[in-house]
Amino acid sequence: MTASKKWSAEVTEHSDAMDLEEHIFESDDAKKIANSLKRSAEHSHRRKAEPFQSAMSMLNFYINRAGSNLPEQRKRVLEKAKDELRVAFGREKQDLATATG
Repeated sequence: MTASKKWSAEVTEHSDAMDLEEHIFESDDAKKIANSLKRSAEHSHRRKAEPFQSAMSMLNFYINRAGSNLPEQRKRVLEKAKDELRVAFGREKQDLATATG
């Protein structure tokens, strides 16, 4: 195992940002991932940012650290989890036509 893999595993497992459900990023259910991250972010007293930002940051961190080692199917699930996380926090993507007026 390389130092970077050890480092990212350590951060994911023992982050001061928030406590994560074990193996949550291995789930095939994007909504389950999002809801778990939401719960973790809302219940954590160690996070530095607001719950939505903390949850999204942890998800992005995991995706970025996995990089090219992430199978396409897993990446699709995790990208969908981003959308589900926005929905869970009431931050659905706005339609560009309505966002620009």
